[in-house]
Amino acid sequence: MPYTYDTQNVFARILRGEIPNKTLLETDHTLAFHDITPQAPHHVLVIPKGPYVTQDHFAEAASDAEIVDFTRTIGKVCKMLGLRPGDGDDGYRLIVNSGRDGVQEVPHFHMHILAGRVLGRMLQKAD
Repeated sequence: MPYTYDTQNVFARILRGEIPNKTLLETDHTLAFHDITPQAPHHVLVIPKGPYVTQDHFAEAASDAEIVDFTRTIGKVCKMLGLRPGDGDDGYRLIVNSGRDGVQEVPHFHMHILAGRVLGRMLQKAD
């Protein structure tokens, strides 16, 4: 099934400058900004500038340059925030929600970077 991109989703509107954000880092293909309802002391959203709906859509349809830029931007954001577990930091979590069952709230591929406190277990065992 082809992906249908909603050009009116909140991240598309942020990318067009219609909604302000607190940008942390912007590159040719990627935007990283602070979440407006942070779930941890550090909570940054990283989004590609292209019209991708989910991680698998991005992986299948994005150019090599977009994929590399997105991945490197995550590394740069972690470095900017001092999130380097190998250097003694306590760590961070990356989260991508895709589709209804994944509880994706915005239909634009995005990754959450969360850190700054113990985040607990990721999932509880389903009954």
